[in-house]
Amino acid sequence: MKIESVESADGTTIAFETTGQGPPLILVGGAFCDRSAPASGTPLAALLAHRFTVLCYDRRGRGDSADTPPYAIDREIEDLAALIAAAGGSASVFGNSSGGLLALDAAAHGLSIPKLAVYEPPVILDAGRARSFAELAPRLDEAAAAGRRSEAVELYFTQVMGMPAAAVAPMRRAPMWPGLEAIAHTLGYDLRITARGPARLERLSSVRSATFVMDGGASPPWMREAIETLAMAIPGARRRTLEGQTHAVDPRALARAVEELLGE
Repeated sequence: MKIESVESADGTTIAFETTGQGPPLILVGGAFCDRSAPASGTPLAALLAHRFTVLCYDRRGRGDSADTPPYAIDREIEDLAALIAAAGGSASVFGNSSGGLLALDAAAHGLSIPKLAVYEPPVILDAGRARSFAELAPRLDEAAAAGRRSEAVELYFTQVMGMPAAAVAPMRRAPMWPGLEAIAHTLGYDLRITARGPARLERLSSVRSATFVMDGGASPPWMREAIETLAMAIPGARRRTLEGQTHAVDPRALARAVEELLGE
């Protein structure tokens, strides 16, 4: 796939790749993800290329995309709007994890997204927890800016994902750790998206896309309950549970579901 780029409204260059034939479909990744991520990037695109023209992109600050401070969620919505324009003015969208929240916000903003599918967007229903995330985001920014990227990654794993510190420590020696550090400066971006919390549910009443909300059958009860609440907040939304899957979803199972739902 050839790397292409579009210019967002604020002048930021957003890199993307296109593969396949058929109606356009844009993939949106979550935290720690660039366009190579298995469940939102080129591996998933390859599985969907026989049915869609798939665009997978580096969100701002990641991979081959540029960045322009200060960060704002609206700038990421403008990035997605630029990609939709490049796809012909209208496109279906799939968003994974916090990328699903971004996709939902974009649909609520009125972008031309006829069909939308999201997998386990981390909707926070507790206002207090949402506030704590909003307060943590600047700490992540500061740690990454000061070169303490490992600290930012650890904070995200322990304070956001709820992993025990003892479980995170061995990960620092894993081959994947440098890649996590490389993208640490964007963790505050995803946390700000997540920190919109329960207030997001009111905004989602304006979504007019045909929306499919997915979760994993082996995911924890709190996630599944949040997904059910989310689905009820979106007019006409349909819910699909992928049996046996967790938040670390198998791209092949995900591709089958996305093709079935968005290819209707």
